Amino acid sequence: MAFRTFSGRFLAGLALTGFMLAAAGCQSGDNGILNLGIGKKEDPTAPPPPQDPKILASQLQAYCPRVTVRDGTAFFNTYSREAQKPKPRIKKTGDAAQDAAAQAEADAAAATPPDDSANIIYQASVSDVTRDCSRANGQLTMKIAVAGKIVPGPKFSPGTITMPIRTAVMHGTEVLYSQLHQYQVQVTDPSVATQFVFTDSNVVVPEPTAQDYQAFAGYDETAHQATADKSKKTRRKRAAATN
Repeated sequence: MAFRTFSGRFLAGLALTGFMLAAAGCQSGDNGILNLGIGKKEDPTAPPPPQDPKILASQLQAYCPRVTVRDGTAFFNTYSREAQKPKPRIKKTGDAAQDAAAQAEADAAAATPPDDSANIIYQASVSDVTRDCSRANGQLTMKIAVAGKIVPGPKFSPGTITMPIRTAVMHGTEVLYSQLHQYQVQVTDPSVATQFVFTDSNVVVPEPTAQDYQAFAGYDETAHQATADKSKKTRRKRAAATN
């Protein structure tokens, strides 16, 4: 009798175990629950895992660095040079505090920048930039074009104007190419804006191994001023030597 009871419990336990395994098998599908990976085969129709993106040789050959206009280099204004007003002098009253306050007020008034809108000769601006690339002998040759317009100001008179346009190519912080061009444009009609297109066809840099070059184009007013100051000093030295 005891044997029958034990046998009955044993069979009942096997049945319960089989039921649990069957249930586990039903639940161990794609959701990963109790999935032991036994006898599992890869789905041949499943897409391959994503790989790290790589630049193809054809893509690198077609790469041409984009030209950017930096902040502050899209405009260039020139002004007429008016006679500078002498520093104001105050009449001293003998009261040190009162005289100091009056002098400070006069200095502040002299330091206030005047409204130069009436003294503008012309305003030049860059409206668009583009480029073209070619490769040969391990070098990248670029043609950088700059389009813009010139708006005459109140002090303008017809003639030739000179605009300082700089083109540059950089690789990170390394300057691969940088050139300042004193581009001249003939402006004859002071009543309308004059369109212009400047092209630098001599940009030659090492052929890139990745898409990480940066090209720039725009006005370089600082370099233009430095060049003008240098020319003035040269003329003064020549005049002094002649005299």
